[in-house]
Amino acid sequence: MKKFNTLDAAAIVIWLLPAAYLFYIYPGLPDTLPVHFGFKGTPDRYGSKDEFLAGPLILMGMSVLVYLLMKFLPAIDPKKYVKYGEPVFQKIGVGIVVLMAALNIAIMISATTGVFKTDKLVFPVMGLFFAFMGNLMHSIKPNYFAGLRTPWTLEDNDTWRATHRLAGKLWFAGGILLTILALLLPPKAGTIAFMSILFVMVMIPVIYSYIYYKNHHPDKTAE
Repeated sequence: MKKFNTLDAAAIVIWLLPAAYLFYIYPGLPDTLPVHFGFKGTPDRYGSKDEFLAGPLILMGMSVLVYLLMKFLPAIDPKKYVKYGEPVFQKIGVGIVVLMAALNIAIMISATTGVFKTDKLVFPVMGLFFAFMGNLMHSIKPNYFAGLRTPWTLEDNDTWRATHRLAGKLWFAGGILLTILALLLPPKAGTIAFMSILFVMVMIPVIYSYIYYKNHHPDKTAE
């Protein structure tokens, strides 16, 4: 049985923040409010307060499930490498709880204001999350659940380590850049910049993992 620790306490407090905010604003919400937003951030469907309530509750439920998965990952990891880096996976779980809580509050604010500012709310939060993940990338042990799981990183531990060292530096710098550009650029330019940088952040480590594996295992890639 896993012991309750400081990270568990932090995760619970952060997880409860959206619930506390919802409890605070719920009595003052109108009977009808936005429950879905279009690409431009304007409402395209309205619903009752009860229907609106389903969204935050679903996000909170997903947050709990992901956190528990990260905490108890060693028990279900077939490679059994996760047990050597359990604190890292629990930190990732806390990071995901923070991300989901921030997005949840952003959605609730958007519902009350009638405008969902993806470029100024979601993109900066995502950028900071990528920077957070970049700071942990080099510590993630080979596994089937978290990290850059390409055919080549899963096949070879050296390829995993080299790819995650590169990804860590790239994601940290890219996450900071994403956050800054999202806050400074106008909506359209910010969206283009976010998608472009995100594509580069994902593709470079994937390509690198193939090249690294090919260079260190020419006999296998030639088959």
